[in-house]
Parts: sequence; structure tokens; C-alpha cells
Amino acid sequence: MIHWNEADEERSALWRSERGALPPKRMVLADDTTSADTAYRLACEGTGLLWRGDFQNARQLVQALARRIDKPPKASKQARVERKKAADAAVSGVPAGQAFHLHRQAQSQRARVLGMVLIEFGADYGIALRRAPDARPACTEAWGPADGASSACVASLRELMGVISAHEWRKKGVEIPALGKAPNNRIHPHYGVFSPVRGEYVELVAKAPLPTLRPNKFVAFDIGTGTGVLSAVLALRDIDQVVATDQDPRALACARENLQRLRLPNPVKVMQADLFPEGLASVIVCNPPWLPARPGSPLEGTVYDEGSRMLLGFLKGLPAHLAHGGEGWLILSNFAEQLGLRTRAELLAAIKDSGLKVLGRMDATPDHPKVADESDPLHAARAAEVTSLWRLGAA
Repeated sequence: MIHWNEADEERSALWRSERGALPPKRMVLADDTTSADTAYRLACEGTGLLWRGDFQNARQLVQALARRIDKPPKASKQARVERKKAADAAVSGVPAGQAFHLHRQAQSQRARVLGMVLIEFGADYGIALRRAPDARPACTEAWGPADGASSACVASLRELMGVISAHEWRKKGVEIPALGKAPNNRIHPHYGVFSPVRGEYVELVAKAPLPTLRPNKFVAFDIGTGTGVLSAVLALRDIDQVVATDQDPRALACARENLQRLRLPNPVKVMQADLFPEGLASVIVCNPPWLPARPGSPLEGTVYDEGSRMLLGFLKGLPAHLAHGGEGWLILSNFAEQLGLRTRAELLAAIKDSGLKVLGRMDATPDHPKVADESDPLHAARAAEVTSLWRLGAA
């Protein structure tokens, strides 16, 4: 619970944070009269600002805080230039892995300050502020059905905007050319499920050659299915059945909804499992999180794989689930290698130690916007990134 005083009355509400952030220890009321400088000072001190003014003004306040984080106002222009040069020199002089961790720390601190602007929700997720959107459908998708009998809740405005953005993506969907012609080729990601906006890895699965040795029933597994996009691509190929697994209830619901909407020619069974289902398959696909680092929040579990748990678990368990002549398709970016978080030698050693051999590899170059963003502190690593589909077989 989060507590504050308002109109000489002690009040409280349920604290919500999908990022896993702790509630601020101190909270004050803020409205349209609160200056950005005051809000910035309080937010940096760790004080939550419970908004009681116009909703759109709250959004503008968060933008003003972001500008102050990126360009602190108290320093002169020359001082800011010198500080940026010093920061660039510091980053350029350290290994890529250390630069990555420094970047993550800066992003975490930025998120903490911007997350201090708070919004109160009614028991039905309604927002009683001027010009506030109807966020109830988006909150219901992200947080589950509202319980009218429960108390109000409080969350950061920044997190709410993420919930609303995810709702819009879910309605619009992401076009996947490998699934055929528009408009029946869209994947609709749910909140908290990794969106397939990077299409190069999907194209690799669509084009990789299937094993030449075909059993009577050609089965494929999709490990960690997420939105179900790779299962859908496999179901459009010369495969009799696809089994998709995931541990996350959100991902399972998302995959089932997408696969049902697409009306695929071959059946896809979606089931909850830690990596592998029972049985054997001729193709087993896995697209684990690409970066071996600790997630900063539950939502980052689709990007960060602490200790390479999923990657190593897939490799170690793969031989026992491959049908005779079958292949495991590991989809992995070399971004971690570019950052110095994992070496190619370590990856090849893990493959060999699991009783596997490399049958082939297909590469694709990402074309997402960050590749061309030279202002990104990790631009050099992103510019050299290659996404690969490793074809693995029993040694």
C-alpha cells in the first residue's frame, strides 16, 4: 500500500508497478501550479508527485523532467558541452561490456526519476482527472479485470503510458510479411509479451531449409513462443504439427489468440512448459533473450537472460528431444558478443558440451532505427550486430 495525507485526511491505495519498483517513501500532491523545476528537485530526491491537475499537463511535466535529465538546466551551455565530451571519453575508454552496464545504470536512474509522477485510479481503473483518457480497457488487459469491491490504486504515469501504448499495439497489430499478404498477416502482441517488430529473425525461420529426413508425422517445437509468431510461420510450412511452449501466462494467452485468429492450415498446440514438451520433433526452434544479464524488472525478462539460463537449458535439453535426423534452430543475435557479454568461443563450447554440432548458419542484418542512431551510446555494437539462425544437430 502507498500512503499520503490529503485535506487533513490519511489516505492509502494499492501500489502497482509492473517494473517491480518500490513505492516512494514520501509523497506530495502536485497539480498545474507545480513548476517543472520543483517537480524535478522532488523527483530526484525520491519524492512521489501524486497528480491532481489536468492529465495532459501531467504528460507535459514528464516530458519536462526528461529534458532536465538529458540537459540539466543549471549548467551553462559550455559546461554541458564539456560534460558530454567527458562522458563520451569515459565511455569510449572502457570495454564495451562496462559501457553497456553504465548505460543501463543511467537508463534505470532516468526511469526512476520519470516514474515519480503518479496517477490514482478508481476501483474500476477510471481516472478522475480533467482530460484523462479512458484507460480502463488498457489497464484491464495489462492488470486483469478490475474488482469493483477493491480499493483504488496508484501507478506512475510513465507506466500507464506504457500500458496504453501496448493496448494500441495490440489493437493495431504488427504486420509479418512471412505470414502472407495483408490484412491477414498481423500478430497482436499483448502487454508484457515481446513484440516481433524486428522481422529479420522471423524471415530466417521462414527461409531455413527443413531437414531432408522426414518421418511419417513431421513435428516442430517452438520453445518460448511469446506471441506465437514463429509457430505461425512454421505452421505455414510443410510441417504436420507444431507444439508451442512458454511459461508466462500472458504469452500463452497471446499465442493462443494470435494462432486462432490466423486460422492456420496446420494445427498448433500451445501448452505451458519450462522449455521442452514431451516427445520428439524434427525441428525445434528457440529464440531466447539475447543478452546474458539480470533483468531490471519483470518486463525485461524477454530481453535479458541472467546466466544464459534459457540458452543453456535449450542446448542441454535439445539432443533428448530431437527426432532422428532432426535439427534445432537457435536464433541468436551477436549483440552480446559485440558488447563483450559473451564470446563466440563460449557459445560454440556450450553447443559442443551439449552433444551438438553446427550443421549450418544463416545470417541477417537488422534494420531497426537504432542501427542508424549515432547518438546511441551503444551505436558501435548495434551497427555491427548480426542475427543468426544456428542449425544444430546431434553430434
